[in-house]
Amino acid sequence: MSQIRGNEVMVLISPNHTDWNYQLGEEAIFNISVLKDACPMPQAEVDIEAGPVMYPDVKRSKVVLKDGKMTWKAKMTKEGFYRLKVTAHVGERTYDGLCTIGFAPDRLLPTENCPKDFFQFWKQAYEDASRYPLDAHRKLLPERCTERAMVYEVNFNGINPGSRIYGILCIPTASNIKHPALLRVPGAGVRPYQGDIWMAERGAITLEIGVHGIPVTMQQQVYDDLLHGALNGYWEANLDNRDQMPYKRIFIGALRAVDYLTQLPEWNGKELGVTGSSQGGMLSLVCGALHPKVTFIGAVHAALCDHKASLYGKACGWPHYFYGQKHPNLQKVEVSGYFDGVNFARLLTIPSWFSFGYNDEVVPPNSSYATYNVVKGAKKLSVYPATGHFWFQEQWDEWQSWIAKQLKLEQ
Repeated sequence: MSQIRGNEVMVLISPNHTDWNYQLGEEAIFNISVLKDACPMPQAEVDIEAGPVMYPDVKRSKVVLKDGKMTWKAKMTKEGFYRLKVTAHVGERTYDGLCTIGFAPDRLLPTENCPKDFFQFWKQAYEDASRYPLDAHRKLLPERCTERAMVYEVNFNGINPGSRIYGILCIPTASNIKHPALLRVPGAGVRPYQGDIWMAERGAITLEIGVHGIPVTMQQQVYDDLLHGALNGYWEANLDNRDQMPYKRIFIGALRAVDYLTQLPEWNGKELGVTGSSQGGMLSLVCGALHPKVTFIGAVHAALCDHKASLYGKACGWPHYFYGQKHPNLQKVEVSGYFDGVNFARLLTIPSWFSFGYNDEVVPPNSSYATYNVVKGAKKLSVYPATGHFWFQEQWDEWQSWIAKQLKLEQ
């Protein structure tokens, strides 16, 4: 069946450094092309927005590209990222192009936002939750089982009795050996989950969880209704109260999911990884920093990092709590420190794999790079500059290959 795919018109922007990185004060040159049917489009009309990420300081309208091409020059004298966005107007349609480059990104540091009792707060919260039994339940999902993996929907206690964590557990059918384990933690939103059957068929126990205390096998409409209703904006609710903020329950719930994996008789007692993207990248940082049984993490464009950066005119991580605010609520600013991924990243001592793109308009590369830079443990960074808040197939393959290697699965 034929499908709609791609556009006739494209706006392409490329920098003159293949790694998209520059030294401070160095001049960067962008090459801009507006193409129609892969050929430069004469007299193309574009709007241009350019400047530091989240703080563009140049805006030009109705710029005509005589031959469909032009160059743009830029430089920065402070560490950070410079973003060029070009919008072409063709008839009644618009087409966007984006390119973001780094200036000394390996020197970026986050703003200071760590409460004095940060570690004690989370240590106590986890210990309090651990006093309650998991009270775990599982239900076989025969329609999802394969010859090499058994699939279940499971649920267990999270931060306290009655606050349940639901997920999809996949266990290799090979019962004569013990297996490594992998926890997959979710990005922001409300949705059902299928479980990581693919990795389970390769020999790992996998658990993919939701974080909202509801089953993860219902119809999509249920989750859509919750996202637009009771759970709308949960990521910023009660930010002035560290105990009522939803992420306290969510973070502890992720740690309890690790507990659940460790008590499975099929686990080998050795390898246990946590991985996710965006909000899931943040949850990976949390588990890697706070749970002693976690042996590695993989975090992709981790959200919820460097919240206070915008108070100093720098790009801050999603959900951009204080972006554009001249007089933020000081209590919220203080509480945000307990939920800042940078503070968890500083505690990492286990092998960690990080990846993100420079063109990310949700989680800016500033917060991703600054977070990576404070990690003191063994770490690996794999940047795919052209990606936004998504990943390329090659990036996904590298990510899963690194995980499989950490789990000691056959490649």
